[in-house]
Amino acid sequence: MLSLVRRLSRWARGIGAPPSVPDALWLTTLAHYPFLPQAYEPENARLRLLAAHFLDQKEFTGAHGLVVTDAMALAIAAQACLPLLRLGPPNRPEAALAWYDDFVGIVIQPDEVMARREVMDEAGVVHHYEEVITGEAMDHGPVMLSWPAVQEAGNTDGLGLSVVIHEFIHKMDMKGGEADGCPPLPPGFMGTHSARSARAAWFSVLEPAFLALRDQVSLAERFGQPMPWLDAYGATSIEEFFPVACEAYFVQRARFTEEWPALTRLFDALFHPREQLA
Repeated sequence: MLSLVRRLSRWARGIGAPPSVPDALWLTTLAHYPFLPQAYEPENARLRLLAAHFLDQKEFTGAHGLVVTDAMALAIAAQACLPLLRLGPPNRPEAALAWYDDFVGIVIQPDEVMARREVMDEAGVVHHYEEVITGEAMDHGPVMLSWPAVQEAGNTDGLGLSVVIHEFIHKMDMKGGEADGCPPLPPGFMGTHSARSARAAWFSVLEPAFLALRDQVSLAERFGQPMPWLDAYGATSIEEFFPVACEAYFVQRARFTEEWPALTRLFDALFHPREQLA
């Protein structure tokens, strides 16, 4: 029996009928990631369709001998498509996948990855260092994900974490060019009348929130105050704050809304609130 991913690949080449995600596999995925729309929710069928089209369009590769199963591919597809749930036309939700059309490959690592980095200081001196990462999205290139981190999404002591959502929000940010914390915004975003005013409206909310998190992290590190609930990695830069905040928005929406109400309104304007899906 052909695996789901292989059958989707055959469909992409015009061989066979478009397959649906098997019921048992879909239900298992929903049970493991309870922040996904559940079977009784109206968004469920739309997400399932998006995930099937995503699997059709992307190629999964396991690194270091890792064998990618249907369950692994679907876990990534479902989380990657969650931000797109309301972005496509009602009759063609798969059109929203244009946000991710700059790449095909997804590389799944069996563990964390040690990445070599370099940074230039204000004096022009280049410093080299190594950083442990669980995911990375490359502009016009593949997405790398650590499988243990993918599995842990939504299950880490109530933290709003999903490495898949994080990296695919980076992809949305990059859709407008270099990642800067602001994706391309729809016409009329939050009542604005131009792309420039839309960006200004976006950053008028996002930047103060980023600075607030940075202050919270600084107080925790310097004076022993409690660390904020939102992942402290978001305090490193505004282009990292955006995906960190989106992780929490999708994974732990109730708590995120309580702690960051202005950001919830901002993200609702882009992604649309779930309760309004017809």
